Amino acid sequence: MRPEIDTTGLLFHPVIHLPSAYEVYDFSQGYDPDRTLSHAYGIGRYDEHRPGMYAGEQFQGVRNIHMGIDIGCPAGEPVHAFFEGTIYKLGDNALAYDYGPTLITRHELNHETVFALHGHLGRAVLKRWSVGDSFGSGDILATVGQKHENGGWNPHLHFQLSRVAPKTHDMPGAVSKACRTQALLDYPDPRLVLGALY
Repeated sequence: MRPEIDTTGLLFHPVIHLPSAYEVYDFSQGYDPDRTLSHAYGIGRYDEHRPGMYAGEQFQGVRNIHMGIDIGCPAGEPVHAFFEGTIYKLGDNALAYDYGPTLITRHELNHETVFALHGHLGRAVLKRWSVGDSFGSGDILATVGQKHENGGWNPHLHFQLSRVAPKTHDMPGAVSKACRTQALLDYPDPRLVLGALY
């Protein structure tokens, strides 16, 4: 087992400014994109079993355990850097039910390199940044994309940490039950840097 990422003494900026009240989603019984929302903002949970939610061609086999945290919010909401770092990868995961415009950042947290995927972004992010660009904690990296540009999902940010350097502008946002144990080591709980969202 790997030790947890050491965040001792580090301060992290919110990636999205949430109101004091928001909904915590439960997709463990399935996903209804047309459901009535109780708030304009909400949180989708890490390591949640989500049956029947991921139907795109990229989800080979049964991949339904969520490896990031979703932050539901209006399209156009600014996405901030949780910590200083550099742009590691960016591109468009353009398949239906995929991330759409995606940004992966690289960070040094107490001498450990950690990567963060920001998915379902507005298309302008693809022209705003280049690989190797640096940014500070709290800087605006992107905005949350509209449904027609973010893979077809209701507007939200998928935020995922990785201890493994991604080869492309992608990470498996959902994994199979057989891969879960390793995935929890490779993709640690984003609440390490996002705080106690639920």
